[in-house]
Amino acid sequence: MALSSLREKLAKKNYSVAFGEVEKINATVIIAKGLNVSISDMVKIVSNETAQETVGMVTEVDGSFFYITPFSFVEGFRSGDRVFLDSTGLNIPVGDALLGRVVDPFMRPIDGKGPIESAKLSPIIKAPIPAMKRGMIDEVFGVGVKSIDGLLTCGKGQKLGIFAGSGVGKSTLMGMIVRGADAPIKVVALIGERGREVPEFIEKNLGGDLTNTVIIVATSDDSPLMRKYGAFAAMSVAEHFKDKNQDVLFIMDSVTRFAMAQREIGLALGEPPTSKGYPPSSLTLLPQLMERAGKEEGKGSITAFFTVLIEGDDMSDPIADQSRSILDGHIVLSREMTDFGIYPPVHILNSASRVMNDIISQEHFKAAMKFRRMYTLLKENETLIRIGAYNKGTDPELDEAIDKKESMQRFIAQGAMFKVSFEEAVTELTGIMG
Repeated sequence: MALSSLREKLAKKNYSVAFGEVEKINATVIIAKGLNVSISDMVKIVSNETAQETVGMVTEVDGSFFYITPFSFVEGFRSGDRVFLDSTGLNIPVGDALLGRVVDPFMRPIDGKGPIESAKLSPIIKAPIPAMKRGMIDEVFGVGVKSIDGLLTCGKGQKLGIFAGSGVGKSTLMGMIVRGADAPIKVVALIGERGREVPEFIEKNLGGDLTNTVIIVATSDDSPLMRKYGAFAAMSVAEHFKDKNQDVLFIMDSVTRFAMAQREIGLALGEPPTSKGYPPSSLTLLPQLMERAGKEEGKGSITAFFTVLIEGDDMSDPIADQSRSILDGHIVLSREMTDFGIYPPVHILNSASRVMNDIISQEHFKAAMKFRRMYTLLKENETLIRIGAYNKGTDPELDEAIDKKESMQRFIAQGAMFKVSFEEAVTELTGIMG
């Protein structure tokens, strides 16, 4: 091994000579003393008996005692074990070598394809883009899904939420967006989901193609801290490519699991629970992550899609409510449409894109508004039409909507493996609307 390479590896493991001791330990928090630490310092706990190691973060300081939230499980550790300060902080290696790989939040490969050589270290926690340095969102970002490109057009640097209950089809829609998006770099964060879903998502939804894609994984069996910082680590990877003037697609599944991880951490540290048991830190953490996406002047952009799991299909869920207030638009998936076999089940009337009107042509805007109006008329009069109580000729606008119903349904529906360009989607929409 070259001396320079050895020196670099040793530098990454630069732990202090001084050490503290574990005073008390439970399943979620380690209490220690003997080190001068600050909030968010990284520490390593070493077992005196077995030399077993684990890494944790200082999350509370109380006089001479400090509280550590571990990144992994704490079985095998006991009072008296040593605690070392990691002077390198919470940094991860980033670089082009990550493309095509599946990694954990520390950028360690979990795909069995060998080590990843990345020369640059990047902090996981960064400040969002300053407000006055954000670029105007004035370019269309095509995602290859007709219903989104035509009726909920997304802009380059926009932040959108995909809101759905369990089993409605958000993973399928995520796969369609990753495959169809006009982005040279794609970063996918799978946070708090089932381990089974990771290879399934890669093979079924992405077709096994990870070209120019990085997948960061923190499954539900990982510690709350791994799930929490997995999201921040994925955003740091996206920012690395954005700083190289690349336009990045960032997709995270899911914000709800991310907030649940912070709920576990906050409650263990004694934070008061609020709505649905979420402590205040769970809600304040969301903008710290989401606001890091966007378009920055003189650099590239991060166009972000955050999935939000709606428990019991309740859109007033505190995480869903907070997310909607932060994001630049929301795509709501309908269980009713899934039951009817319409995929992707995008509920057009409950969804919105806040930048759409600024980035599309007048012709496209008129066609999209007419589509929404006709879709609304069909929904309002659906019962009358089904039982035959509506007499054709009563309402010319409704008559037109009925005539175009099949064409409109064909426009909304799309096969999971099909990609439609933005231009094709707009041409089809304006053709249907005449």
